[in-house]
Amino acid sequence: MSHFFRRAGESDSESSESEDEEIMSSEEEPPQKPTTTAAKSGMAKFLRTAAGSSSSDSDSTDGGETDSDEDPQGESGDESETEDRPQIRIISAADKRLKEMETSSQGIDNALRINDWVAILNEFEKLIRMVQRQSNLAEMVPPFFIRSLVKLESSVNSTIQKEKEAKKKMNPSNAKALTAMKQKIKKSIKEHEIDFKRFQEDPEAFQREYLNHVAQVAPPPPTSTIRPPITTGGDVQVDDFTTVGKGGRAMQLTSEGIFKHLQAVQEARGKKNTDRAEQIRILELLVDIAATTYQRIRVLLALISSRFDYNSSVSNYMPTEMWLSAQREVDQLVSIVAADSNYSIQEVTPDYDELVERSPTAESGPVCIRGSIISFVDRLDDEFTRSLQNIDPHGTEYVDRLKDEKVLYCTICRAQAFYEKTSQNDPLARVIMRRLEHIYSKPDAVVQALESALETSEIRPSMTLSQSGSSTILVHALCVYLYKSGNSLLRTRAMLSHIYHHALQNDFYTARDMLLMSHLQESVHSADVATQILYNRTVVQLGLCAFRSGLIKESQSILQDIFTTQRVKELLAQGVHQQRFQAAMTPEQEKAEKQRQLPFHMHINTELLEAAFLVSSMLVEIPLLASIDSDEQKRKVISKPFRRLLDFADRQVFTGPPESTRDHIMQASKALQDGEWEKCRDLIQGIKIWSLMPEASSVKEMLEKRIQEQGLRTYLFTYAPHYTTLSLSLLSTTFSLPLRSVSSIVSKMIWSEELSASLDQSAGVVVFQRIELSRPQQLSQIIAEKVAALVDQNEKTLDIKMGGTGGWGDRGEGGKGEKRGEQTQERRGRGERTRGARGGARGRGARFSQGLGNQMPGQAGQRSA
Repeated sequence: MSHFFRRAGESDSESSESEDEEIMSSEEEPPQKPTTTAAKSGMAKFLRTAAGSSSSDSDSTDGGETDSDEDPQGESGDESETEDRPQIRIISAADKRLKEMETSSQGIDNALRINDWVAILNEFEKLIRMVQRQSNLAEMVPPFFIRSLVKLESSVNSTIQKEKEAKKKMNPSNAKALTAMKQKIKKSIKEHEIDFKRFQEDPEAFQREYLNHVAQVAPPPPTSTIRPPITTGGDVQVDDFTTVGKGGRAMQLTSEGIFKHLQAVQEARGKKNTDRAEQIRILELLVDIAATTYQRIRVLLALISSRFDYNSSVSNYMPTEMWLSAQREVDQLVSIVAADSNYSIQEVTPDYDELVERSPTAESGPVCIRGSIISFVDRLDDEFTRSLQNIDPHGTEYVDRLKDEKVLYCTICRAQAFYEKTSQNDPLARVIMRRLEHIYSKPDAVVQALESALETSEIRPSMTLSQSGSSTILVHALCVYLYKSGNSLLRTRAMLSHIYHHALQNDFYTARDMLLMSHLQESVHSADVATQILYNRTVVQLGLCAFRSGLIKESQSILQDIFTTQRVKELLAQGVHQQRFQAAMTPEQEKAEKQRQLPFHMHINTELLEAAFLVSSMLVEIPLLASIDSDEQKRKVISKPFRRLLDFADRQVFTGPPESTRDHIMQASKALQDGEWEKCRDLIQGIKIWSLMPEASSVKEMLEKRIQEQGLRTYLFTYAPHYTTLSLSLLSTTFSLPLRSVSSIVSKMIWSEELSASLDQSAGVVVFQRIELSRPQQLSQIIAEKVAALVDQNEKTLDIKMGGTGGWGDRGEGGKGEKRGEQTQERRGRGERTRGARGGARGRGARFSQGLGNQMPGQAGQRSA
């Protein structure tokens, strides 16, 4: 080994000296021949010594002694041998692969002579892998491989037959390899069945075809790998680049071999170290050279799938440029199949040869191609949503990305028109649901902007905004089609979307009746998380609709359920659940939570939602607090979140000017308790969040009217014990209400037994009546309320045992509670409280929310998810 490094060092020194001499003498005289010869001799000895040192272990250990005694004249012999040695020939990668395959084939022949099936199995596996590599490169299978298959098949069959007749069996490893060879040969023959049959019919013709194929795709001789630019008249012309594949061979993309290239791309799909960008570039070239409609459809299907496979990460989103390219190609695909009815893309089709051109005339009917346009539309929509989830909503990039919804909506509508034309019901229902999800939660102006993109499209669905005239009619038509479909999930989501849209249009009673009659509140807990989120959004929008319509009690009872959970953002998919008590979520759960989040433009403003709920609770709770005498009755609350905030505000020693929405509402509640309704009105109308409502001015007018009415009720509950008679005109002046409205409010309070008094219409006064309850009467009243609570609990238990839900989902039960509340309210003047106060509040308030479901869905579902 020391001699090896010494020789290498000598050769290097000699070559360096010769190079220096050449450089110094290049300008004066040609280089001396002995110096060049010495350099060649040194390099030859270096190569020979290195080869000898790596050939065997014995040479590397004993070579130091033998080489040290060499005759120095031996260098001349080495020099002559080096000059006579042939030059090194550079072969292509394809020739190298063929050489390796021929070597494996010869190894199989040698092993067959000695009946060594273990060696045959190993060499055959190597040969199979190399042939598979040939197929991936769209190269023809060499004839000697097919010849080896034929020979191996006959050898295996004869060996198995001899083994059955032989008395002495072969060893277990050889027998096991023989069995494995039988299965592998059978599988290989099936994979190359066409080539196998052609070779058996005419081996010579198969050989000629292979040679012609090799001659056509043979690369040019590597005489000039780098050519200088061609100059003509001072201008520089740069040669065009040629697309080359693996092995350095030029790829000839033609319409005749387009299916082979498609097969090569599809086989490489999903494999490790696959260049996805290169595959997309090749498919883009194939789209340009596709000559027939069938070829264009096949290439577009492969190209769109490759674009979706470009980004394999689930957390990241598809690049915008890639998404827009996929969207344009989906439009192109839909246009092709919609224009030519002889070709149809279906998910389930009979088996066909993917390497053969197909036409309607050859198949005597429409050509069915395996693919799925609705899957492409779903993926486009999902990738669009994922991009909006990952982009900062407060930047300009989000707005620019949101503009792409118009082209996406147009693509969805074009797909709907295609499925309507081809009468494919299942994909049609799915694409209509996708279209509905883009318009059900948007105002009319946005829907009109989306629908305007269809006017320039030549492919239009049967249901458009221009035909229906309004977004309400359009949403109704889409939902009615989904109601008739057999998919229960789509029917449920269509119903919730329909209710949401009615609530958005301020049609409260229609939306409420649809929700109650659908009985979704009974089965939504078993639905998937996305449907539960849609249900929560629908119920919340219904509560906002009631608030905008002036239905304060209904709004408070609907919104109370979701605010009681203290997880508003999580239930609406607008935020991740905050961790408490060190209960960390697993990475899978956190990833699932983030994937469920809605894009920012679909959010319902939680501050506006909280303002509506707290104001509604104020207008319901403050008169109730004024009507309560004992501390035990104060424990019975309607809105626990509001009562908790009010108690916290009462404990504050110093109260400054209101800053947040909660501060405005709490100070307004105190003013309403003190009878200062004007101060309460100013504080409520001073909340800036009302400007986010489309009809902000009408909402403020409605709130002023409700504050006046509830202020009057609170005043009567608080100061009735101090009056014998009270003038209606004084009440009208104090609360700036018409005399007719004051009379109506007082009459309703007397009729519902909230106020123990009588109304003298002729004198225009209210005459109060007082009846003091004794201690036994007060205790009897408390016992009666507890017994009534036990009765209600027993009714629920019996309902559950009889197969019911134990809730108040039925409208009849809700009506019973309301009727019971109206008939049995407290008697304020006599101080008598009966079961009616509880029944009335529950019948008109809390029971309405129980009619929509006992608890908000999404809690158990999201935890389990």
